Amino acid sequence: LDIRPSTMKLPICVASLCVLSTNAFTLSHYPQNLNHNLLPTTRIQTSMFSTDSDTLKDEGGQVKKERKRDKVMAFLRRKNAVGPNKDFSTAMGVDEGPVGKNLSPVKGMQKAKSAYKWCTDSGIIDEITESFPMTTSGSQWAGYTDQVMGGVSNGKLMRETLGGRLCNVMKGKVSLYNHGGFIQMATDLTTDPAVSLTVDASGFDGVELDVYGTGEVEKFNVHLRNKDCKKQSSSYRGTFEAAPDQWTTVRLPFSEFVGHETKEVPLDLSELRRMAIVAIGKKMDVYLGVGRVVFYKD
Repeated sequence: LDIRPSTMKLPICVASLCVLSTNAFTLSHYPQNLNHNLLPTTRIQTSMFSTDSDTLKDEGGQVKKERKRDKVMAFLRRKNAVGPNKDFSTAMGVDEGPVGKNLSPVKGMQKAKSAYKWCTDSGIIDEITESFPMTTSGSQWAGYTDQVMGGVSNGKLMRETLGGRLCNVMKGKVSLYNHGGFIQMATDLTTDPAVSLTVDASGFDGVELDVYGTGEVEKFNVHLRNKDCKKQSSSYRGTFEAAPDQWTTVRLPFSEFVGHETKEVPLDLSELRRMAIVAIGKKMDVYLGVGRVVFYKD
């Protein structure tokens, strides 16, 4: 494969390009009643994701791999051989993902944007009514890890049946190695970025979600981003617990969300942009089922 910026000829092997976005989650899809302990995962990928087949077991080796990849990308950009890295998961330097950008649409999407109800019209963000990884409100779930920071946490998103209910599952391993420590599943809140990049949730009192934990009781975060989140590390955060081997409905009032690197600016609900469910700050194995996600009113 030859990439020719101006008059320069730069040969690059296909194998080199295949590892440029290894820090994104993989997407997987199970039949609804399949026991995940019995069969291997079958992956369905969008343009935002890559497989984890080249993930290294050795954490030190993974860091070297990531650094080598970053050097390759930096060299290509200096030579104008590739454009900005907005199409690569390496654009996310921290757990909050891209700033000022929305996720790419899912290839082969069956419905027009006008066929979906905005989450602030219905209160419903996702009720697992659409093909994975689409949400009920017409956005999509995506996964990110700390690997671009030099961390080695890894994970994937998939659709499974847990406790008799179909749900999205965030599975992975959070490692604190090399200052890492998170994996997350996230979605933009807008139904149509061409209409608006944000939604007004000021008519609601908080976030409600159904979750299914495994192993032992674990704490997870919900992160919200709005116009005041200027940094990639900025967000408003609420915490919930997921009980093992059972479905639990948790409510997080907006009044309990705490700003992180937001310069003490109160949470403004009139221009919410993004929501993420995050396993962060603790070494852990993650297997979290997420069902219904909505805004609620008291």
